[in-house]
Amino acid sequence: MTDKPSTFDLNKYTFKLLQAEPFFASLSRRIQKRSSTAIPTAGVRLNKDTAQFEMLYNPQFFEDMSDKERLGVLKHEFYHIIFEHVTGRLPSEGMSKMWNVATDLAINSHLMGELPEGGCFPTVEPFQDYPLGMSAEWYFSKLQNDEQFKPKDGEDEGDGEGEGNGSGQPSDGQGESSSSGGGMPDTMDDHSGWGDASEEVRDMAKERLKQAVEKAAQEAASGQGWGTVSAQMRKRIMDMIKPKVNWRSVLRYFIKTSQRADKRSTVKRYNKKYRTQRYAGKKVKRTAKIAVAIDQSGSVNDAMLAAFFTELNGLAKLAEFTVVPFDTQVDDSKVYVWKKGQRVAVERVLGGGTCFDAPTRWCNERKFDGLIILTDMEAPKPVSSRAQRMWMTTPECKERSYFQTNERVIAID
Repeated sequence: MTDKPSTFDLNKYTFKLLQAEPFFASLSRRIQKRSSTAIPTAGVRLNKDTAQFEMLYNPQFFEDMSDKERLGVLKHEFYHIIFEHVTGRLPSEGMSKMWNVATDLAINSHLMGELPEGGCFPTVEPFQDYPLGMSAEWYFSKLQNDEQFKPKDGEDEGDGEGEGNGSGQPSDGQGESSSSGGGMPDTMDDHSGWGDASEEVRDMAKERLKQAVEKAAQEAASGQGWGTVSAQMRKRIMDMIKPKVNWRSVLRYFIKTSQRADKRSTVKRYNKKYRTQRYAGKKVKRTAKIAVAIDQSGSVNDAMLAAFFTELNGLAKLAEFTVVPFDTQVDDSKVYVWKKGQRVAVERVLGGGTCFDAPTRWCNERKFDGLIILTDMEAPKPVSSRAQRMWMTTPECKERSYFQTNERVIAID
């Protein structure tokens, strides 16, 4: 780079860059772009006062690029906004750098060959074993289990340079400038400020974003075209603006429809038919025995389990839940009855691989009223279940399941 200050103005270039990208052009009109030398590259964030998205960029960063690379960076930043990386839930403190890399891997899967050097790309070292086209959550889970990125003795995972702001993200203007965390590479762009806004502001921004994406998608579908948006990304965008199924409501309904009536006699009540004499009455209690089978292949992460069992806490009075870890078999010594408030961690207590026949047959041999399987759906279709069965997975895995079924398949988002 030259030491001479750059006069590059992204706002003037945007129209030219997005002429063949109607979808992104529509979104771009709703995103303020400001030059700043406080960051080394570029980044998007949410303005806490206006609940509007804005893009900050260092003019010198764009000055030295080709138009193809400039367009790639614009699309990269817009995808961060579209898929709610800026406004979504952040991982636990100390894991933000890993999450930042995961979001870039998810986006850059669809921008191979379009970005300047220095980014994180699946199939490219050090991510040569990472497939293309997966979600940020999938990459985050894989990074957590990747030995090459685990902190070495005496080393913290870290978040790059800069002091934290309480959200696990670096302070404004610092970006991802340190390669800590067991050799975790830096991201190409700046992710500082993610998660800084209040929940109220984030909710307002998400609603505005949904409307903007919906309008842009309608314009693209009406004849203006999607430009270079891939078919896979197009589908994800359309799924994003569809009305979503509330998985929590579906879970409650499944448990209630699994319940059976448990009738018991009681001598403490008068039978209403015979008020003059004391007869045994009937007390009816509805309950269910539900098996929760957890895939041990590595597909079920802590975030998914936390969301599921947090919801189960509110349903504990409706049923008895038995946790059944499985891979290609079920080990009885690892099975236990879950109690309200009990934390369930992802423990690789079995050997790997997946066979859905194992938990299904295990439950068929016992008197269960319902079977819930938490999995990535990546195994052959299992034998029939005597109890009603429901599958819970991630949105991406739901679309990529290995088999078709008429049973409920619900995505935990």
